[in-house]
Amino acid sequence: MNSNEPLIERVTSPEDVSAVAQLEALCFTNPWTREMLERELRESPVARVYALREQGGGVAAFCSCWIVLDELHVNTIAVAPHRRREGLGTRLMLHVMREAAEAGATRATLEVRASNTAARRLYSSLGFVETAVRQGYYTQPEEDGIILWRGALSRG
Repeated sequence: MNSNEPLIERVTSPEDVSAVAQLEALCFTNPWTREMLERELRESPVARVYALREQGGGVAAFCSCWIVLDELHVNTIAVAPHRRREGLGTRLMLHVMREAAEAGATRATLEVRASNTAARRLYSSLGFVETAVRQGYYTQPEEDGIILWRGALSRG
């Protein structure tokens, strides 16, 4: 990896969990708390959180996911507002999908707010296909969730 490439790694330290929780609170109307993230990582054998770091080491983006048998379930992905539209979400998702494939996942799924056109474009560019709608899935504000799937995850 060259020095200009962002570092992406699994979150393990309490400081990283705090940084992820702060970014979560900045980006979402109904965020997970630090305690919720800690409990998820501590108690769930399928839970993973990946952080994409800025040059100074701070968290610029993160992805919370589960790897359940042969499926990657993306729970949350967020990019710091001041770092959006730089391709960080794409880099992070590609890394997470590669890691999931190495762990045995062959397909991936996620839900996204119907109004989140930027995220829907990102997922489409990564090969996700919209397959269903969950009426009223999100709150604050109430909104439909779009379910997306992608098959053929690869290790390369």
